[in-house]
Amino acid sequence: MREKFKYAGETVKIKNGVGEGMQVGDMSGMDFTIEDWCENVLGCSWMSANGNPAALEYAMRHSLYGDNNDVPLLSNDVIYGKIGMLGHLFHVNELELPS
Repeated sequence: MREKFKYAGETVKIKNGVGEGMQVGDMSGMDFTIEDWCENVLGCSWMSANGNPAALEYAMRHSLYGDNNDVPLLSNDVIYGKIGMLGHLFHVNELELPS
């Protein structure tokens, strides 16, 4: 487990060009409410979260749009949060975080 993400509980914007979510379409500019680091919420890295819909969506987006926003291929700097009521994962580089 990691220390709680410093912006947990805050709502931020998703950067442009992150790709499409399975249920919400293009997620660019949407509000994203941060819960915590993915591994703190799921209990494991997104890469080990077999069958988790948010991890699957992240992997699919990453394979299609992975070079966007300088997202490294095998990084655990991944945040779990919600767009509306649906859970999603984003790399920290895909979010407009406060300075």
